[in-house]
Amino acid sequence: MKKIFIVFLLVTVTSCIPVKIAPKFKNVDYKIMVAKKFQRKLPRETSFIFKDSKDANEFYQYINKKFKLNDIDVGFNVPFQIDGQTLYLTYNEAVREDETLNLPLILIDAKRDSNGNSKLFEGNYSSRKGHWYIILTIYDENIKNCLKDNHPLKSKTIQYLKNLKQEYLNTQNYEELLLTKKS
Repeated sequence: MKKIFIVFLLVTVTSCIPVKIAPKFKNVDYKIMVAKKFQRKLPRETSFIFKDSKDANEFYQYINKKFKLNDIDVGFNVPFQIDGQTLYLTYNEAVREDETLNLPLILIDAKRDSNGNSKLFEGNYSSRKGHWYIILTIYDENIKNCLKDNHPLKSKTIQYLKNLKQEYLNTQNYEELLLTKKS
């Protein structure tokens, strides 16, 4: 019993304890869910969510160039066509963080403080790493969410968003979007 306690104490003292963990989508690179469940400040609408591995403001530039918006209303009700019907794309960006508590640093500073010495690691008790996500919501002309189960264009909308995501992640220069042939 004493050996188990010592091993447990060593593992606890030398480890970083996760406090917050950013979501990971199992077996897929996107998720369709209510945006408010993903992050509280987002609307209560069914959305297409994927992890953004690019720099800040890249998706804005992509949407601006792809739909030729000239920096006007980028991200809010951007019109596009699927099967002759006009749909409207709205997007948000959200950050979710992994946060860990560095227990060894806290213990070292507590010991130094109790001995009357100054703290060495005061600003490093926790570490954070941010993960950015793009949240896409699609509406039809009747302001119905196209990602809901009962919408007739749900499967085609999901396929369009998958292709949009792939094009965004694979494109380095957004000016080339103006030169590609639309099919």
